[in-house]
Amino acid sequence: MNRKTVLVTGSSRGIGKAIAIRYAREGYNVVINCASREELLQKTREEIEAFQVSCLAFVGDVGNYEVVAKLFEQIKQTFGGIDILVNNAGIADIRLFTDMKPEDWNRIITTNLTSVFNCCSLAVPAMVHKKSGKIINISSVWGNVGASCEVAYSASKGGVNAFTKALAKELAPSNIQVNAVACGVIDTEMNQILEEEEMQQLIEEIPANRLGQAEEVAELVYQLSQKNEYLTGQIITMDGGWI
Repeated sequence: MNRKTVLVTGSSRGIGKAIAIRYAREGYNVVINCASREELLQKTREEIEAFQVSCLAFVGDVGNYEVVAKLFEQIKQTFGGIDILVNNAGIADIRLFTDMKPEDWNRIITTNLTSVFNCCSLAVPAMVHKKSGKIINISSVWGNVGASCEVAYSASKGGVNAFTKALAKELAPSNIQVNAVACGVIDTEMNQILEEEEMQQLIEEIPANRLGQAEEVAELVYQLSQKNEYLTGQIITMDGGWI
């Protein structure tokens, strides 16, 4: 059987790692990536290979187009191409807007939004040629409504949402579906900056009365990539009823 191949960016830990492992469980070839944490990425690769599937681990900043071009060249040589693209790479930055410098803004926009363009730019031509493909972008509820002290992050995720809707319309005639998952508060390292009391107050605001789990996001992403060829251009909010 010819295995399908998935690329998950930002997958050394957290949501990205959970997504990569979910596909490995289903027998996919898995391409994982991170910007700098090579040791963590290699540990993730070992966990994926325990499912008796092939895994390509690539260290590089997907906000840089030339780096992504090298990644896709390695993918082509190893697996021939990808069937599913999951754009998960992202960073957060909590600070007052008046404290934000241009370099802070550029770093967040490049990592969270430009990376989505870069990966799609290199993945889409082959998908159009095959008239088949799935693209799932990991977004945030702050891309839906905005957050105080997270202007750049909110703008980047709002951009991901608009990008998703627009690209979905463009690629629908080629049988390629593009959707996004707007996550609420997921129990990952990104949210460990909160003090225990702050976290408890946050949980009390969430109707589900708990944080989401990375594995729950992974399950939704996996399901979005299976069949459902009439479902495209959607921003699916996963936040326990919070926003």
